[in-house]
Amino acid sequence: MRIDAPTPLLGGLSPERFMRRHWYKQPLLVRQAVPGCRPPLDRAALFALAQDDEVESRLLVRSGGAWRLRHGPLARRALPPLSRPGWTLLVQGVDLHVDAARTLLDRFRFVPDARLDDLMISYASDGGGVGPHVDSYDVFLLQASGRRRWQIARRYDPRLQSGLPLAILRHFEPEQEWVLEAGDMLYLPPGWAHDGVAVGGDCMTCSIGMRAPRREALAREVLQRALDETEAAERDALYRDPRQGATCEPGRIPPALAAFASAAVARLAGDSRAMACALGEVLSEPKPNVRFDPGPAREAGRGVRLDRRSRMLHDSERVYLNGESYRVAGRDARAMRMLADRRELGAPTIARLSAEARSVLDAWVRVGWLHDIADDGDR
Repeated sequence: MRIDAPTPLLGGLSPERFMRRHWYKQPLLVRQAVPGCRPPLDRAALFALAQDDEVESRLLVRSGGAWRLRHGPLARRALPPLSRPGWTLLVQGVDLHVDAARTLLDRFRFVPDARLDDLMISYASDGGGVGPHVDSYDVFLLQASGRRRWQIARRYDPRLQSGLPLAILRHFEPEQEWVLEAGDMLYLPPGWAHDGVAVGGDCMTCSIGMRAPRREALAREVLQRALDETEAAERDALYRDPRQGATCEPGRIPPALAAFASAAVARLAGDSRAMACALGEVLSEPKPNVRFDPGPAREAGRGVRLDRRSRMLHDSERVYLNGESYRVAGRDARAMRMLADRRELGAPTIARLSAEARSVLDAWVRVGWLHDIADDGDR
């Protein structure tokens, strides 16, 4: 992907200019961002996906001022009739299950993979939606079929309606409004109130959402991961106090013990390499419901492609795949980073890898993280 080339996806802006002008700053409406757009899967397939107990799905029904939320799996008979107005089916992580959805998500890889979350599809009958709300993350809203009216506002009353199963604004006064047709797209930065309502039914919208980890949660995960990887001898170091005297204040925490604990935390957090490794492992960890299907051994003379569910990242010292880290250097490092960036690697490049690196690829193929592909040239 050329990040300096204009693209219809971003209304004629290059990814570079889009990120400079709009990312985290202001919305962008793009007419015919994806000309001839079709949903990654049809209505029946989406409904079938919602029945899977490994797929996150929700049904939201609005009747008058009342809202009813039901979590999946959702049998087909649990969904209202198509002719009934005011209901929405939300299916998360469609890119994990459908190749066409993964291909669509890949069009947004001008944003770092560490920030890309998933592709959610919402199906709505006439008047269906999730109510006016505010997201804490960026989102690209691509109309795949049907029509949806979007209303947005930069300034809003943050108070929420009480007694509802989801966060819906109590008072919402739109500042801008558009009706999106198939192929149109709306980008919204975090913190913009918005409300999308299906117009005429049979409305399917693809939401390309971003990951925005909370600081405390990310710190907790990274520190725990780093602690888990600490050498056993270092992890099991015991506190010692051979000079501890008798005390008349047995309830007081000994200063030496407090200093020991503080030094232990500082030592762990101060190891920048351990922190970088832990961060890469955390950010590349698949979602809890992701399962991989073991595959046959890799065939010689063929390229490889990452499974659509695989998350692969890299930094200056390591590559990270599905929560595991691998130290790489030299030619192997360049090839592994290419695999992370392009999500595939050609047979000629694989042939130039070290025996150790090829062995790692073989192992990834066997567990289903990679798959063989027919090779049509060097990549």
